[in-house]
Amino acid sequence: MKTSPRLIAAGILAAVLALALPHSPVLAMGSAPEPVKSESDYDKAVKAVKAEKYKDAIPLLQKAIDQDPKNANAWNYLGYSQRKTGQLDAALKSYTSALQIDPNHKGAHEYLGELYLMTDNLPKAEELLKKLAALCNGCDERKELEKAVATYKKAKGISS
Repeated sequence: MKTSPRLIAAGILAAVLALALPHSPVLAMGSAPEPVKSESDYDKAVKAVKAEKYKDAIPLLQKAIDQDPKNANAWNYLGYSQRKTGQLDAALKSYTSALQIDPNHKGAHEYLGELYLMTDNLPKAEELLKKLAALCNGCDERKELEKAVATYKKAKGISS
């Protein structure tokens, strides 16, 4: 039996491909590998906040807000970081910005209420607690602000 040159070439090509495919990650997966995504300023800032590195988080959050001024979470975290570093006026503005973007932002309501307690403005804190009560029944933000208000009242000798 005589084998044609085309058949021999096809056999060689098939053998080469069979050897190459399993060893080539690009060809074996059927597509090019995805590029490695760099972590966003917002993601880096959230990690810094969770690690209680508030001074490190502030410039990252400001960059994130420059990139996306409508990010209520970034404004809220910025206010939180500012409050934790004693920048109370700046924190007030940041929380206000978060609530202008998302009037139902539970975290901003809680943290702004805590800021009001820090500045001895119990009526404003209680007003935010009422807003949280309307937004959620048993959410953590409501529970935390209730606890903060109760602690404040006890420390000040105010009966409920």
